[in-house]
Amino acid sequence: MTGQPPPRVRVTGPPRRRTPAARTRDIDAGTRLGGVYMGSLVGVQLWLAARVLGVLTVSVGSLPLLFHLWPGLAGLDVGGLPLPWLLLGVLVHPVLVGLGWWYVRSAERNERDFAELMGGADA
Repeated sequence: MTGQPPPRVRVTGPPRRRTPAARTRDIDAGTRLGGVYMGSLVGVQLWLAARVLGVLTVSVGSLPLLFHLWPGLAGLDVGGLPLPWLLLGVLVHPVLVGLGWWYVRSAERNERDFAELMGGADA
Protein backbone atom coordinates (compact mmCIF):
# COMPACT_ATOMS: atom_id res chain seq x y z
CA MET A 1 0.00 0.00 0.00
CA THR A 2 1.32 3.36 -0.97
CA GLY A 3 -0.79 5.42 1.42
CA GLN A 4 -2.42 7.31 -1.43
CA PRO A 5 -6.17 7.84 -1.08
CA PRO A 6 -8.28 6.51 -3.93
CA PRO A 7 -9.17 9.05 -6.61
CA ARG A 8 -12.36 11.00 -6.05
CA VAL A 9 -15.40 9.92 -7.96
CA ARG A 10 -18.22 12.32 -8.79
CA VAL A 11 -21.62 10.75 -8.29
CA THR A 12 -24.47 12.34 -10.22
CA GLY A 13 -28.11 11.55 -10.74
CA PRO A 14 -29.93 11.06 -14.00
CA PRO A 15 -29.90 14.00 -16.39
CA ARG A 16 -32.63 16.52 -15.74
CA ARG A 17 -34.68 18.40 -18.22
CA ARG A 18 -34.03 22.07 -18.10
CA THR A 19 -36.54 24.76 -18.89
CA PRO A 20 -35.62 27.00 -21.78
CA ALA A 21 -33.32 29.61 -20.36
CA ALA A 22 -34.92 32.53 -22.21
CA ARG A 23 -38.35 32.11 -20.63
CA THR A 24 -37.16 31.47 -17.11
CA ARG A 25 -34.69 34.30 -17.42
CA ASP A 26 -37.62 36.61 -18.26
CA ILE A 27 -39.38 35.61 -15.07
CA ASP A 28 -36.26 35.69 -12.89
CA ALA A 29 -35.14 39.08 -14.16
CA GLY A 30 -38.56 40.64 -13.71
CA THR A 31 -38.91 41.60 -17.36
CA ARG A 32 -42.16 42.72 -18.90
CA LEU A 33 -42.70 39.35 -20.57
CA GLY A 34 -41.97 37.56 -17.29
CA GLY A 35 -44.55 39.80 -15.66
CA VAL A 36 -47.11 38.72 -18.25
CA TYR A 37 -46.31 35.06 -17.60
CA MET A 38 -46.56 35.43 -13.82
CA GLY A 39 -49.63 37.66 -14.13
CA SER A 40 -51.42 34.98 -16.11
CA LEU A 41 -50.62 32.34 -13.48
CA VAL A 42 -51.68 34.60 -10.62
CA GLY A 43 -54.87 35.52 -12.46
CA VAL A 44 -55.83 31.91 -13.07
CA GLN A 45 -55.11 31.00 -9.43
CA LEU A 46 -57.12 34.03 -8.23
CA TRP A 47 -60.07 33.06 -10.43
CA LEU A 48 -59.92 29.53 -9.02
CA ALA A 49 -59.91 30.86 -5.44
CA ALA A 50 -62.89 33.12 -6.23
CA ARG A 51 -64.85 30.17 -7.63
CA VAL A 52 -64.11 28.03 -4.57
CA LEU A 53 -65.11 30.90 -2.30
CA GLY A 54 -68.31 31.37 -4.29
CA VAL A 55 -69.24 27.70 -3.99
CA LEU A 56 -68.47 27.82 -0.26
CA THR A 57 -70.61 30.93 0.20
CA VAL A 58 -73.57 29.49 -1.68
CA SER A 59 -73.42 26.03 -0.15
CA VAL A 60 -72.36 26.55 3.48
CA GLY A 61 -72.91 30.27 3.93
CA SER A 62 -76.55 30.10 2.92
CA LEU A 63 -77.48 27.56 5.59
CA PRO A 64 -77.92 30.10 8.42
CA LEU A 65 -80.04 32.23 6.08
CA LEU A 66 -82.13 29.16 5.27
CA PHE A 67 -82.83 28.56 8.96
CA HIS A 68 -83.62 32.24 9.47
CA LEU A 69 -86.11 32.37 6.59
CA TRP A 70 -87.81 29.06 7.53
CA PRO A 71 -87.67 28.80 11.33
CA GLY A 72 -89.66 25.56 11.23
CA LEU A 73 -86.61 23.77 9.84
CA ALA A 74 -84.75 24.41 13.08
CA GLY A 75 -87.24 22.23 14.95
CA LEU A 76 -86.82 19.17 12.73
CA ASP A 77 -84.96 16.16 14.06
CA VAL A 78 -83.11 13.73 11.79
CA GLY A 79 -81.89 10.55 13.43
CA GLY A 80 -82.24 12.09 16.88
CA LEU A 81 -80.18 15.18 15.98
CA PRO A 82 -81.62 18.62 15.31
CA LEU A 83 -81.36 19.46 11.60
CA PRO A 84 -79.22 22.61 12.13
CA TRP A 85 -76.69 20.62 14.18
CA LEU A 86 -76.61 17.88 11.60
CA LEU A 87 -76.07 20.26 8.68
CA LEU A 88 -73.76 22.82 10.30
CA GLY A 89 -71.90 20.50 12.65
CA VAL A 90 -71.58 17.26 10.73
CA LEU A 91 -72.35 17.48 7.02
CA VAL A 92 -70.40 20.70 6.45
CA HIS A 93 -67.07 18.93 7.03
CA PRO A 94 -67.25 16.65 3.99
CA VAL A 95 -68.18 19.69 1.90
CA LEU A 96 -65.13 21.58 3.20
CA VAL A 97 -62.83 18.62 2.59
CA GLY A 98 -64.25 18.22 -0.92
CA LEU A 99 -63.77 21.91 -1.70
CA GLY A 100 -60.22 21.78 -0.37
CA TRP A 101 -59.44 18.71 -2.47
CA TRP A 102 -60.91 20.37 -5.57
CA TYR A 103 -58.94 23.57 -4.94
CA VAL A 104 -55.59 21.83 -4.42
CA ARG A 105 -56.08 19.57 -7.42
CA SER A 106 -57.05 22.48 -9.67
CA ALA A 107 -54.24 24.73 -8.39
CA GLU A 108 -51.67 22.00 -9.04
CA ARG A 109 -53.09 21.48 -12.53
CA ASN A 110 -52.77 25.23 -13.20
CA GLU A 111 -49.15 25.18 -12.04
CA ARG A 112 -48.42 22.10 -14.14
CA ASP A 113 -49.91 23.82 -17.20
CA PHE A 114 -47.80 26.88 -16.47
CA ALA A 115 -44.66 24.75 -16.18
CA GLU A 116 -45.46 23.12 -19.52
CA LEU A 117 -45.94 26.57 -21.04
CA MET A 118 -42.50 27.49 -19.75
CA GLY A 119 -41.12 24.38 -21.41
CA GLY A 120 -40.32 22.21 -18.39
CA ALA A 121 -42.44 19.07 -18.34
CA ASP A 122 -41.00 17.90 -15.02
CA ALA A 123 -41.18 21.26 -13.19
